[in-house]
Amino acid sequence: MADEYDIVIRNGNVVDGSGGPQRVADVAIDGDRVAAVGEPGTVGTGRREIDATGLLVTPGFVDVHTHYDAQATWDPYLTPSSWHGVTTVVAGNCGVGFAPAAPDRHEWLIEMMEGVEDIPGTALTEGIRWEWESFPEYLDALDRREYVLDIGVQVPHSAVRGYVMGDRSGVNNPATPDDLRQMADIVAEGLRAGALGFSTSRTPLHKSKSGELVPGTMVEADELYSIAAAMADVGHGVFQFAPEHAILPEREWPWMRELAQRYGRTVSVNFSQFDQAPDLWQEVLVKLDEAIADGIPIVAQVHGRSVGLLMCLEGSYHPLMFHPAYQEIAELPLAERCEALRAGPIRDRLIGELPDDNGFFEKVVLGTMWKTWAVADGDIDYEPHPDDSLGAAAERDGISPIELAIDYEPPPDTALAAIAARDGIPVMQLVIDHLLTAGGNGMLYSPFFNYSYGDLSFNYEAHMHPGTRMGLADAGAHVRVICDGGCPTFMLTHWTRDRTRGPKMPLEYVVHRQTRQTAELYGLGDRGLLEPGMRADVNVIDYDALTFGSARMAWDLPGGAPRLIQKATGYRHTFCAGVETVRDDEFTGELPGRLVRGPRNG
Repeated sequence: MADEYDIVIRNGNVVDGSGGPQRVADVAIDGDRVAAVGEPGTVGTGRREIDATGLLVTPGFVDVHTHYDAQATWDPYLTPSSWHGVTTVVAGNCGVGFAPAAPDRHEWLIEMMEGVEDIPGTALTEGIRWEWESFPEYLDALDRREYVLDIGVQVPHSAVRGYVMGDRSGVNNPATPDDLRQMADIVAEGLRAGALGFSTSRTPLHKSKSGELVPGTMVEADELYSIAAAMADVGHGVFQFAPEHAILPEREWPWMRELAQRYGRTVSVNFSQFDQAPDLWQEVLVKLDEAIADGIPIVAQVHGRSVGLLMCLEGSYHPLMFHPAYQEIAELPLAERCEALRAGPIRDRLIGELPDDNGFFEKVVLGTMWKTWAVADGDIDYEPHPDDSLGAAAERDGISPIELAIDYEPPPDTALAAIAARDGIPVMQLVIDHLLTAGGNGMLYSPFFNYSYGDLSFNYEAHMHPGTRMGLADAGAHVRVICDGGCPTFMLTHWTRDRTRGPKMPLEYVVHRQTRQTAELYGLGDRGLLEPGMRADVNVIDYDALTFGSARMAWDLPGGAPRLIQKATGYRHTFCAGVETVRDDEFTGELPGRLVRGPRNG
């Protein structure tokens, strides 16, 4: 009891990240380390004391699947992750990134990221200063910056292939032996400089802005083996990749199993459920069981919820954009578009006219209304476009924005198609009317992956399997149509507290999933656990009141480009390396976060 610490968090409900049972305890912090964890009254005094009675105390969350590769060069706060208790992120996923970067390939890399991850090219062009060419130089550029949380990065295949092969890097051009040697050398150089892994993509969904498949999509296994051999020589690094889900168990699994077994590098493969083969995920779990039994390091990375499209008139994707009538007004300011959609010939054509497009509109729009929901029937919290006179007028006229959380596990009988059939209303009328709410900022939600059964039962089964890991929220990416960076908060609120349409998950398990387990995946043995000697990355959370509001569009990227954001309520304190970065859901202004170079022990 004689010890004095920098900070003591008293009487909190401690879930320490190990997966062990919750307990009431005191947590002491000295410098950037946890100094003590003990029964109330057994820990010494603190120069600052925090009463956490009735509050949840956890390690800071570790999100291993983000796309902050560009944002990290201009934004010290790395939102949205830092709004949701995250204290460490890993970027450079799915084979796309910005290093190495030959001087004449900058625009090519931007178009690749814009196409694959839907980050506005204007923001990338305005925000990136290109202080590097090689991957180690990129790490040095990040290392000169300060952040609200720690960031680690991976070496992206598309950038490496583009740097080595130039215009030959396209999908149909095999690498020469010299190309393979150079690519392996670049990956090894990046890992030795501090990269946490290597990533690639093999899904045809990933295309550049010009429609080009990302380099690496269709390469032979020998190219991947040569890179994995370089990783094995260095002695660390996760091999992360986005697969073609339809062929994952049959055609992707043999080479990835061989790679993991031969070179000893952990393979982390994206894992989702899709409508065309809704039960295929069960075969993947069997493959994971076999890998575990054989001691082969393969994990499947699974999202906390569906991969859902949030569609609004100011976003990059919504149902009206596929109709010729809407294209006649698509470039008008929001106020004028809304006026045309409220009444008149454009509205009438959208509701009653089927385009002559060989059935495309019927399939892509009308055929998905069975799994499309209105976010809210009334007004939602939104931030008007700087030039949006309609939104400003709505505020003046007393339209009161309110916080309405999205239902991420909505029942099928509340989907737009079900409502339209029940009430005898054309479904496109419902689409238009909901998009027009909140001064034209209304939203629709349509799950893309992980909702084939009309609930989140796939996610539950996948998360409870020992061969899977938490990931795929894509913070920093798909910013105009997907808003899943708040998934750490969702994991606590939905899966451990609020779910009504199926079993919940234990709180201790969910905290373990997004702290110690994700930290260990990337060899970050010094964090994700509240234990003496570990990094003092800590959350103090009002668990009972924890929530988040509706996503909204903000124009806060470089050049005024838009993105969807979603903040949380309930983070009383977040500490990164022992420094308080968040207090009562607001940043303190402290920036203790740094680049994480390579794995480290506890």
